[in-house]
Amino acid sequence: MLHIPKATGVVMLPRCEPNPSVPLFIETMSEDLAGFDPETVRAKYLAERDRRLVPGRTDIRDLATDQRFTRYREDPFTQFVEREPLFEDVDAVVVGGGIAGILAGVQLRKAGVERIRIIDQAGGIGGTWYWNRYPGVMCDIESYIYIPMLEELGYVPTRRYASGAEILHHLEAIADEFDLVPDALFHTGVTQAEWSEDRGRWRIHTDRGDEVNSRWYVLAAGILNLLKLPAIPGMDEFAGASFHTARWDYEYTGGGPDAPLTGLEGKVVALVGTGATGIQCVPPLAESAKHLYVLQRTPSAIGERNNRPTDASFAEGLTPGWQRSRMDNFQAVMMGLPVEVDQVDDGWTHDYAAVQHPPRPEGMSGAEFARNAEELDYAIMERHRLRVEELVTDPATAEILKPYYRYICKRPCFHDEYLPALNNPRVTLIDCPAGVERITEHGLVVNGREYEVDCIIYGTGFEPERTPLFRRAGHQVVGRGLTLAEKWSDGASTLFGLMSRGFPNMFMMPAPTQQSVVTTNYTQLAVLGAEFIGGVVAQLKEHGVEVFDVSAEAEEAWVRGIVDTFSDTTAFMSACTPSRINNEGHPEMIKPRDGNYGGGMGDWFRYRELLEQWLETRNLDGLELELRSTVP
Repeated sequence: MLHIPKATGVVMLPRCEPNPSVPLFIETMSEDLAGFDPETVRAKYLAERDRRLVPGRTDIRDLATDQRFTRYREDPFTQFVEREPLFEDVDAVVVGGGIAGILAGVQLRKAGVERIRIIDQAGGIGGTWYWNRYPGVMCDIESYIYIPMLEELGYVPTRRYASGAEILHHLEAIADEFDLVPDALFHTGVTQAEWSEDRGRWRIHTDRGDEVNSRWYVLAAGILNLLKLPAIPGMDEFAGASFHTARWDYEYTGGGPDAPLTGLEGKVVALVGTGATGIQCVPPLAESAKHLYVLQRTPSAIGERNNRPTDASFAEGLTPGWQRSRMDNFQAVMMGLPVEVDQVDDGWTHDYAAVQHPPRPEGMSGAEFARNAEELDYAIMERHRLRVEELVTDPATAEILKPYYRYICKRPCFHDEYLPALNNPRVTLIDCPAGVERITEHGLVVNGREYEVDCIIYGTGFEPERTPLFRRAGHQVVGRGLTLAEKWSDGASTLFGLMSRGFPNMFMMPAPTQQSVVTTNYTQLAVLGAEFIGGVVAQLKEHGVEVFDVSAEAEEAWVRGIVDTFSDTTAFMSACTPSRINNEGHPEMIKPRDGNYGGGMGDWFRYRELLEQWLETRNLDGLELELRSTVP
């Protein structure tokens, strides 16, 4: 029987020495704590939260079935080409052609798998970086740790935070290097995948009439793959142009991701949304449009990005294993572990890591710890609010932009041009905590006032990371007598967050709410997941195994470990402003079975060690194996 080490919790104090940079960080923030009154601050934060807890907040359009809005999903970047349906057998099907799917394909190729079909609704490789080509798009995690396989391909990003175009180009290069594109099926969506017991294979049906039979089936849907369009009354009545940022219409706006939007000259534009996407769009829109209305429901905490070209000396100092080492350094800082040098040294490692893991000296009571954590969070938020005052000249606009909530409540943003762009007289920031009331033929109604515009751009992002896998996959997955949605109706049920009993020969790339771990740098988790899948397939092939499934005992033990270490943060998160982090104001609906290995965001290093040691034993412990000589 598989023995699963029980995690005692996320690697937090007092299990390790505190990050030595945090106490110094706190000392430098003492001036930001002047006048800090916890009761007053909490009341202000709760009042701002309540302004945003409105009915219908999470209502979105069903883009798969509502014919009035299906056009928002259409691909504006690659022409759709008709083809005949395929009826074939392959070795592996990977659903998703983004970072997760590409890395899975790479590791399957390294394991000796020949026929690999990547299936994706996009017109090419890239996933989120294929779809998100809006002006100003770039990563918000340092490119040296976010872009995968830099060392393997001998590439160093040109900037600290690379543009979307550079990331997409590199992902395409990986796919070309491992010959993943020729057999890929683009502009193709899986409609159903069902396990064939007789053949020991998955039968995959697509919206192009294909029927593909595959021994191995990998779900690599990604974590932000479902375009989100808010359900605002009257959207279909608008007579102007409208589109989502993940389907940017350059035929209308002119220009490109890094070129002036010449088509917007003389046009009045409304941008709905000020999250990570919205803040990147604003500067180029402000430079091009006759007037830009920016509609903000909740202000983001926007720290300094300090983007810059990669120094020539950076590449000169690299040694073998440098990218994994740098990823590990970042992850250690984010977990509150001590490091000699913070190699990334940015807002994530300074602010976000600090509030995630406040120091707790020996002997400090729980109440004292909570008070110190609150003070630390307040000081960081005060600095963000002060930054708004320093960069935005109009006091009224600056006040609207100040974020009043705990820093840990909402994914932070980092940008150097967004706040100054709001000083442009052609830009108007509209505060609408309850959202847009309705859309008319001529524009948008907010706070009872209609704003006439020529174009509405929805920078409203994607369904959150905790969206269940069976929904993110976008199709019905039928295993041995039940569907994935049925089995996971009360939460995930897996071994390692990568396999699930009753779904033979199927792997799932790790993701939030999936019983693995959560990393700020998702690429690091995707690398680990892909390496594990490739390693398992290689060993199955060596043993001549044609069908595997997870044993009931192994899955039960893994699920029990997840539930036993689940961290219930409902009380804290209920006080947060609604966001993806707290399930849009309903953290009580988060299920313990959707937790992580080690509790909280998960114990990354112990999780990776567990997977690597499991592979090293080479006995495939916890799996039920079948050697079927009759399987074709």
